[in-house]
Amino acid sequence: MVDSIYRTRSLGVAAEGLPDQYADGKAARVWQLYIGDTRSRTAEYKSWLVGLLRDQRCQTVLDVACGTGVDSIMLVEEGFTVTSVDASDKMLKYALKERWNRRKEESFDNWVIEEANWLTLAQDLQKPGDGFDAVICLGNSFAHLPDFKGDQSAHKQALKNIASMVRPGGILVIDHRNYDYILETGCAPPGKNIYYKSDLTKDITTSVLLVNNKPSMVTLDYTVQVPPEGNDGSPELSQFRLSYYPHCLEPFTELLKNALQGHCEHSVLGDFKPYKPGQEYTPCYFIHVVKKTG
Repeated sequence: MVDSIYRTRSLGVAAEGLPDQYADGKAARVWQLYIGDTRSRTAEYKSWLVGLLRDQRCQTVLDVACGTGVDSIMLVEEGFTVTSVDASDKMLKYALKERWNRRKEESFDNWVIEEANWLTLAQDLQKPGDGFDAVICLGNSFAHLPDFKGDQSAHKQALKNIASMVRPGGILVIDHRNYDYILETGCAPPGKNIYYKSDLTKDITTSVLLVNNKPSMVTLDYTVQVPPEGNDGSPELSQFRLSYYPHCLEPFTELLKNALQGHCEHSVLGDFKPYKPGQEYTPCYFIHVVKKTG
């Protein structure tokens, strides 16, 4: 996709505040179809996340990038007490609809869903007591936040706010794509998506935007085959663009540790497996698990 003006997101997307890259509604619908429902989550992902939370004796979970609610629904079904927030009201409507449809189930009736901005999280969401047992931000969600001023101050503030929601002894689980590989090669690592199984994708094109010779944005242009909304009609190809800040492994690790003022135990996984720099297998995603020690 080549534009006479380089667009960082699909038309109809908000340009102020924390960008809602799904604000036109259509992209939100296509994304919901693309990632599917809880049954589309890979067994490996579900087993890993649920196992981690139970091993850490977590009960209360804050999903700070819930989107359409797929992960939150999975966790509610597994018996966790979940609070879900997102900056996109267009995405949240799918989560709210699911909660309404299953309101007769006590766990879903107690499911808290709020619209919240990472940069004003403390004002948008009331923290329960000392905080949540676990805070999750998965699916490459944090990379949606741009570097507004070129100094990563927005990233630092957002991570500080997110980390403040974790109780002492609790964990923060956050991920990002393997941008080290993307910046080195110009394309995403080969391999399956570790989060969901989708048969709708036809093509994903990767572009890297440099500002003053420094990578400042990666855009992914998705071409997705969308089923017709009714019984009539035929599938159509939908194209939309999402933008990400290219967080590399070492700098992002430092951002995390600084957000917790060093009071933490940090480990990193590559596609849910222990990661060692220089290993033969190239992961598609890096997942950081940070335990708050103070």
